[in-house]
Order: sequence, then C-alpha cells, then structure tokens
Amino acid sequence: MTHSLVEVTDLVVDFPVGGAGEHVRAVDGISFTLEAGRALGIVGESGSGKSTVAAALLGLHRGTGARLGGTVRVGGTDVGTAPAAELRRLRGGTAAMVFQDPLSSLDPYYAIGDQIAEVHRIHADVSRRAARARAVEVLDRVGIPDAVRRSRARPHEFSGGMRQRALIAMALACEPRLLIADEPTTALDVTVQAQILDLLHGLREERGLGLLLVTHDVGVAAESVDEVLVMRGGHAVERGPAASVLAAPAEPYTKALLAAVPRLDGPRPSRGSAPDPAPRTPAGPESADVPPVVEAFSLRREFGRGRRKVAAVAGVSLAVHAGETLGIVGESGSGKSTLGRMLVGLLEPGSGQVHRDGAPVTGIASGVQMVFQDPVSSLNPRRSVGESIADPLRAAGERDEAAVRARVAELLLRVGLEAEHYDRYPHEFSGGQRQRVGIARALAPRPRLIVCDEPVSALDVTTQAQVTALLAELQRELGIALVFIAHDLAVVRQVSDRVAVMRAGEIVEEGPVDEVYDRPAHPYTRQLLAAVPALDPALAAGRRRTRQEVFA
Repeated sequence: MTHSLVEVTDLVVDFPVGGAGEHVRAVDGISFTLEAGRALGIVGESGSGKSTVAAALLGLHRGTGARLGGTVRVGGTDVGTAPAAELRRLRGGTAAMVFQDPLSSLDPYYAIGDQIAEVHRIHADVSRRAARARAVEVLDRVGIPDAVRRSRARPHEFSGGMRQRALIAMALACEPRLLIADEPTTALDVTVQAQILDLLHGLREERGLGLLLVTHDVGVAAESVDEVLVMRGGHAVERGPAASVLAAPAEPYTKALLAAVPRLDGPRPSRGSAPDPAPRTPAGPESADVPPVVEAFSLRREFGRGRRKVAAVAGVSLAVHAGETLGIVGESGSGKSTLGRMLVGLLEPGSGQVHRDGAPVTGIASGVQMVFQDPVSSLNPRRSVGESIADPLRAAGERDEAAVRARVAELLLRVGLEAEHYDRYPHEFSGGQRQRVGIARALAPRPRLIVCDEPVSALDVTTQAQVTALLAELQRELGIALVFIAHDLAVVRQVSDRVAVMRAGEIVEEGPVDEVYDRPAHPYTRQLLAAVPALDPALAAGRRRTRQEVFA
C-alpha cells in the first residue's frame, strides 16, 4: 500500500491557558494529504491555526502541554506516536522547515556554513570537511554568490533575503522529501520575495520536493502552490485547486479574504466623496498657489566612515500637499525609510533642507508625526497604550490631565478601539489593534502630515485592508497629508495619489499613481512591478517568465 507524503486526519490541537487546566482549541478537525512533487498552500488570517498545523507535521507540539488528537503521518511515520529517535531522524531528514524570521532561527555567534554543516552531520555519518563542502554546495544551489567565502560569514553579515536563502539551504542539506515553509517571505521586499518564490518553484521541479507553504498572502500562494487550504478559527473553510479556489471561491469567507487582497489590476478603491480641504495638485511650478505641507530640497544623507560612506539618500526633492497621499516604494536599502525619518526630523540631512508650510525646519518638525512599521517595538511594553498616546499631548504642554484623558479616549474611539482600552498594555492587543494605537498616537498633536513607514507590512490582508481604510477615512475627515512608505506596490497603489520610486537613494520615477503603474518609464519600476505576486495562477506563471527575462 502506498502512502501520500503527508497524511493528516482529523487533527486537533488544544493549547493550555491559565493555570486551572483549561485549554483553547487552535486547530479543530483538519484533514488533508500532500503528494511528493506537489505544493499545498495553507492560507488564512493571523490566529487561524495555519502555523500550528505546520508545526504539528514535525511533532513540535509534543512535550509542550498541548493536547493532540487525530493522526499525522509524514513519509509513513506516525508523528504523534513515533519514538523520539525516529522523530529526530524525521526532522531534517524526511521533512525540513523554513521559519518566518531567519534572525531568530540562526545562531548569531556561528558562521552560516558551520550551522548548515552541523545539521548535515546530525543526519549523515560524514566528516567535518564533507559537511562543510555540503554547506557550500547547498548555499551555491540557493543562489548565494561566492558561496565558499559567504559560508564563513555570520547572520548579521547577510541581507534579509540572503538569510532566508541560508535557511532554505539548511533545510535542503539532508535531501528532505518535504519542505515546510512558514511565512518565508513576509518581511521581504517584492523583488527578493519573487526570487525566493522562484527558488522554491525551481527546487520543486528539480528535486520533486513536496511543499507545504503557510502564508497570509493569497498572492504568494497563487504564485507557488497547486492546491489551497483556507483556514479560519482552526477550521478548514475551503480546499481545492489553486486556480479554482482563487478564481471562483465557493465560501463567503474565502471571497472576503480575496476581496481584501490589494491588486495591481482592476479599479482602485474610491478615495471618498468628501471634499478635500485643499486641492490635490501635483508638486511643481503649476502648484505655487497651493503651498505644500512639507517640501524637501536636494536631501542627502550618508552612512559609514571614510571611503566606506554610502549615500542612503542622494539629492532627493519632493513635495506633499494637504489631503494628498504620496507613496514611496523601493527595495530594502533604497533609502525610503531614511527619507521618511528626515521628513519628520528624526534624522538631519547631510545637505539640503526640509520646509514645512514654506519655512525651513530643523530638528523634530512640529505638525509632522510618524507611524512606525513595528508597533511592538515602538510602544513601551511597561506603559498602558493610553499613556503612550498621551505622551505627545504632554510634550506639547498640555497639563490638564482630565483634558488629556478625554482627548486620548476620543482618539481611541476614532481609530476603532474603545475608550476603556486606555489602561491596557500593548501585549493585550492584536497586531492590527496595536497599529491602530500607533495611528492614534500620531494623531494626538493634530498633525498636518503623517509619515507611515511600512505600517501594514507585518499584517494579514484583512487587517491590512482595515488599517489602510482607517488611514483613508482619517485623511478625508481631517485633511491630513500622508507619506506612505512601503515595499508592497499593490498596497501603495490602493492608497496613493502620487508615487515616487526609489533606488539606491534616488527617486528614479515619480508621478500620478495610475500613470506610473500603467506606463512605467524606468526599467527599475518595470522590474518591481514584474515581481508583484498575481492572484491568477496563469498570470503568476506569466510574471515568472517575465521576471526571468527582466532579472537576467
């Protein structure tokens, strides 16, 4: 009797909560199979249970206090009942996992090559020299240039995309039959994401690997898998061929999930019918009668010392008007976050000037606020969210504590939270709620411009849609200007009036968003657009071919 590579039947996972023996059900009755050489994508919102299912395939819940039900077989091994020694052989030998955050998965003290060699020696009776040679071989296979030299580098010497490639190389070291990839591209920019997805696709075709891809990004799934399993609240909502499920979903939840995905094709959402407080006029001489909220002239900022100085921002000029959203896109390291920090005043330009309302400013600019990428690290875990939101008010001189608390309550309600959330701490909120807190804090001093630095990059698509809709609503109501910095071109298209494309510290293309996206003039812009995942699997295959031509 032949078995599928993966057989999951009625999987149940309950996690302990509190100290009274209570449990919460994370996965409830999931069943699926996966054949060798095929790819299954498990998609859903944060908290849907998809990563819990992936961990169950390697028996990672055993010994944690979790209660397990049903059966999980990988390569014929019953993961739930296998002895520890057999389970150890399974992990890395038969199946391997690529985790979401390579920085937390790689040991910062050891060279990348040594870490891969150690994995190979655990599962194969080989010498240290042979293990090192294998490490170089797999690093070369996943596209790490100069693999011999780079194998001696430590994780901090690799870029985000290279660290993710190193994790894939580690997973491949022992020739596994199954590769489990848990959100492998979440923190990567579009071109690196496309390269990783193309790498996984090539490995499947070349080696006949089974691939289980866990992701909240439906576009990533469309690029990479044959079948899709949609999860919600621990349950399987819908399963079927990717082309069928994504083109004609049967379940309302799947339809809602797909509707929330930002797209490059199709109409952009309405920017609202409320009149703008000031005309949205593009920057330039023709708009001299409408002064920009913020205007930057020939900004330059360098990092490094001596001859090793690198220009993070090189001669950038731009303007942002009231009620307008300027999107800034580019790969990691393009200088877009450095530019955003200079607009706010967190960084001083090495040369050039920033003007607000026509007057030059230095230091922290009044009337300008920032929403950061990671609300976990930008909110003090020891203070309630209400106190964090109140900080800008007190810094502006407000001494009436009753007025401060009333203003914070108003802001919490405005961003879709509750007034009683004032006394809660950041860890008591979901990722989307924490980002709403960050937006409330930015609104506190009544700014005219908010710089949003990757505000939705770590959120699932439905939460992402809620946050971008909130920003659009606040913009209509308050007339604020937004600078929206992101590596996700589809999101930027949804929220922006104009877009500036950055590369190596320079703006290589700028204009109305539809003009730049529909008729890109610069080769780099075309390269970025070709890297964006497509929901249509047939279109995704076409974009993969385009990437092979563009990136060649």
